[in-house]
Amino acid sequence: MEPSGTNHKDEKDTAFMEVEEEEEKEDEEEEDEEEEDDSETTVIDGEEESDDKAKETEPQQQEKQAWAPTTYSKFGKEVFCYVGQEISIFEALDSYGAVIWPAALALCHYLETNVEQVNLVDKAVLELGAGPGLVSIVATLLGAWVTATDLPEIIGNLRANLLRNTRGRCRSTPQAAALSWGPDVERTYPSSVYRYDYVLAADVVYHHDYLEELLFTMRYFCRPGTTLIWANKVRLKTNLVFTEDFKNTFNTTLLAEMGEVKIFKATCRETEEHLQHHPAG
Repeated sequence: MEPSGTNHKDEKDTAFMEVEEEEEKEDEEEEDEEEEDDSETTVIDGEEESDDKAKETEPQQQEKQAWAPTTYSKFGKEVFCYVGQEISIFEALDSYGAVIWPAALALCHYLETNVEQVNLVDKAVLELGAGPGLVSIVATLLGAWVTATDLPEIIGNLRANLLRNTRGRCRSTPQAAALSWGPDVERTYPSSVYRYDYVLAADVVYHHDYLEELLFTMRYFCRPGTTLIWANKVRLKTNLVFTEDFKNTFNTTLLAEMGEVKIFKATCRETEEHLQHHPAG
């Protein structure tokens, strides 16, 4: 996957040990339970258990190789290949929002290989939590009119990545704009002005305290006629709770599973009055 020998995921794990430590604790608890259940099998036939474990991991490795992009590091940047183009991304390892996480890669692959199901040509697209901008760049290369949003401190690097990879290549120039999740979006993005055909989000659910605000923002922008596509890797138990809330809020369809990443499509429930002045929860 990475000819230069740089392991992209390992860099993220090293940069954000606090998230991974929580994940490891949960994994260790699950492994301890499994070891207790399977202790007799381990003693009786250790070779069979080893073979079974190998068989369990092989499909995940094969699936990951199937959708993971060709990528390599060059002069402090990550270079990805999508839509027949090399995309150069500069990241900042000191911020959650300025690096590329696994779900972004999965979503880019899905958009690139499912253009009939998700036709972005001349569509207005909003990305929530765009980070360094890879998903927005791919959407722009696929013909969309894109607004990539994130927190104010992320915008400078996001805008630079967008312009570097789309100037002269695309029919439109993607915009970078600050957006904080929560009820304030009603003021900063009034519904009478801002409407989108697609809302994209990748790995926006992780170790943070703003899940209610995120769900509110998703509901606000996902109006009749809008399709929300959310990709996420399940890391913590809180992720599962959010997923249930997400399913209870929208009409949802599971579009794809790529390893530990799930990609959902969501539309608003027509029978519900759209949130204009009511907070989530």
